[in-house]
Amino acid sequence: MPVEIKELHIRVTVNEPAPSGTGKTGAETGSGKAGSAGGANTDREAIVSECVEQVLNVLQNKLER
Repeated sequence: MPVEIKELHIRVTVNEPAPSGTGKTGAETGSGKAGSAGGANTDREAIVSECVEQVLNVLQNKLER
């Protein structure tokens, strides 16, 4: 007997990894923190834009049907 899924809920939580500090010199740790702070906004914007694009594609596909 086939199983029909009527509703699916997906929850995703994205967290930045905590800097461990092991195996890095002071210069690497300092530049890594500055780079990750600026990179976090860029990464977040890239993720949001990719999600928006995928949602728009799904909506477009639904309208074509």
